[in-house]
Amino acid sequence: MARWVFEPGHTAAEFCVRHMMVTYVRGHFKNVRGVLEFDPENPVASSVEVTIDAAALWTGERDRDAHLRSPDFLDTGNHSLINFRSSKVDLLGDHDYRVLGQLTIRGVTCEVILNVRYLGQWQTPWWEDGIDKGPKTRAGFLATAAINRRDFGVSWNADMEGGGVVVGDAVEITVDAEAILESAVA
Repeated sequence: MARWVFEPGHTAAEFCVRHMMVTYVRGHFKNVRGVLEFDPENPVASSVEVTIDAAALWTGERDRDAHLRSPDFLDTGNHSLINFRSSKVDLLGDHDYRVLGQLTIRGVTCEVILNVRYLGQWQTPWWEDGIDKGPKTRAGFLATAAINRRDFGVSWNADMEGGGVVVGDAVEITVDAEAILESAVA
């Protein structure tokens, strides 16, 4: 099985959650790192481990970012990392997989399903200090999931007049991953 590493500069996770019953707020994590065991000829034998720097979240508004890092939400002072470790991969189509695994947020671990699309692989340049030291083999993946934030102890909210809430419970997650081949299939 080939070993790949996620390239943090080109791998990102995004979350999307309902805000005040009228719109959605999106946030991003750019410092996403991980290791992937993957062979496109045998994807069901794949495994993945991912670590996200929770404190590096960005929504575009400093005060909201500080609130999301606080104990009301991610509590990054006590839980600086978000982790995912796969346990099973099912083949759904030629390039589509269902990846079952354990997601840990705020020290709480729950089973989640990632719907993953393999985007292919290419030989690419590898620039260091202005010099192309490539080629490197890169592979792309798009993963989506839906979680309930309350399952992870993220329960802060406020009621609104008329029965609404400030923050929805359903969180949509999208991960754009670029992996670099570290070692070929043995």
